[in-house]
Amino acid sequence: MAKLERSINGNMNELLNRIESGILNGSMSASLEDASDFESGTARCSVRVFERYSYAGSNRVSLSVTLFQNGDEPIQLSAITAGGSQAVFFKINTLGEEAFLEKLIKLLDE
Repeated sequence: MAKLERSINGNMNELLNRIESGILNGSMSASLEDASDFESGTARCSVRVFERYSYAGSNRVSLSVTLFQNGDEPIQLSAITAGGSQAVFFKINTLGEEAFLEKLIKLLDE
């Protein structure tokens, strides 16, 4: 498992669109598995779960991205990868998870 947490200034809709299009267009095996959006007063929360094939690990890995914003405060981002292991009782070969998270980091840093 790999994890990223950041506080980002900007427009939540634009950030969400950049993440979705960047992940889906960044790999021909990437897919949006599911999405969920909530609003309450001035607070918003969006969750996206992506999946793609990892050539490095010869398996599929997932990336869950959560964005939260209250009013005009900075957007809170949490991203967690899962999958990518080939062992039964412990994790080995997590290269695919780390590469998937690195793709998101590059999108955020653009």
